[in-house]
Amino acid sequence: MFESGVGFDGSSIRGFQNIANSDMILLPDITTAFIDPIYAKPTVSLICDVKDPVNKRSFSRDPRHVARKAENYLKSSGIADVSYWGPELEFFIFDNVRFKSNNCESYFHINAHEGLWNSGDNVHDNFGYYIRQKSGYFAIPPNDQTLDVRSKIAKTMIQAGLEVEFHHHEVATAGQTEIGMRYGTLLRQADRVLLGKYITKNIAKDNGHTATFMPKPLYMDNGNAMHVHNSLWKDDENIFYDPDGYSGLSNLALNYVGGILIHSPALLAFCAPSTNSYRRLVPGFEAPIYLVYSKRNRSAAIRIPSYSADSSAKRIEFRCPDSTSNPYLAFAAILMAGLDGINNKIDPGKPFDRDISELNVKNKKSMKPVPASLSEALESLENDHEFLLKGGVFTSDLITTWIAYKRKNEVNPVSFRPHPYEFQLYYDI
Repeated sequence: MFESGVGFDGSSIRGFQNIANSDMILLPDITTAFIDPIYAKPTVSLICDVKDPVNKRSFSRDPRHVARKAENYLKSSGIADVSYWGPELEFFIFDNVRFKSNNCESYFHINAHEGLWNSGDNVHDNFGYYIRQKSGYFAIPPNDQTLDVRSKIAKTMIQAGLEVEFHHHEVATAGQTEIGMRYGTLLRQADRVLLGKYITKNIAKDNGHTATFMPKPLYMDNGNAMHVHNSLWKDDENIFYDPDGYSGLSNLALNYVGGILIHSPALLAFCAPSTNSYRRLVPGFEAPIYLVYSKRNRSAAIRIPSYSADSSAKRIEFRCPDSTSNPYLAFAAILMAGLDGINNKIDPGKPFDRDISELNVKNKKSMKPVPASLSEALESLENDHEFLLKGGVFTSDLITTWIAYKRKNEVNPVSFRPHPYEFQLYYDI
């Protein structure tokens, strides 16, 4: 199996092969092996690379292959030896979800025991411990009713080889959660993100809950992000660090920031790649809506964390991504944008250290906003993707396939459907 791989139908995988060229193989990566904590029978699980069965070459649309090429491109550039990535996984733990959409009806219904909307429930015993909207950050029991299942998820992650640093209740009501994993290299950390999501959803289900990484499942409350912490290292030194720079950042790091900011509209086609992503990227819910950078400022697209003065801790935090992204593609795209900033010495401009939500309209007009929709992000990617093609990291074929798939299967089906709230607005007009 490790020499010949395992055959599969590539035409059954979204965006892979057509039916006339469907035969492909999975080649297991032995370094990713772990005892799967979900199966009742003892089972070894592995992550695989996708190969062509005829010439045994890596498949150009395999996201893991893209991530590996991005790491190799970084090394070949001479700028750094390695990049480190620390994504924050945010998700909701609900107790029940129902949804349906067809030609004559469309609805969703979510419930969670700690949701504020249950404060008037007269069907079951009601103890009055609920989390108010936007008031769940670091909540503790009895208001926090997800602590035990969070601990089980974290423990299972550790058993599978993930390094968990913390878990806590997040800002929103109804079981919003964050589990923080220790940083790692690009490819390995992308592996861990997918493994972490797999464990989260299964352990939640085994304990009578349902977990979702959907960016904005609740109206008028905070959504789920996947804030991405990132730094570059060379010769075992953090080259993002300069004690005399703004917030301890080197000029190289500022150019890296400039590259991410200037390419962000295109980046979001990979980093916030769902129509629902843009329900989260709106004012008033701690989500970034303007492409600026700042220290300690959570309303900026890029924040420079200031928890520690240690040079090894200096990093940037890109706050636009969410967990609907494919982490291999998202991390690789961010890296390529940052390296383009370094190579072209892109100036990120002046930092913005004020709360953007408090600015007047005139001041906001001087700042570039994030795309307002997935459609806008895909159009930006269509017009700005040369930086991704350098070193053959991304291919034109992958990018055009991604854009076409997203437009046909996500943008159009959502935009063509009547929205339930439109009936409230217009039915009796």
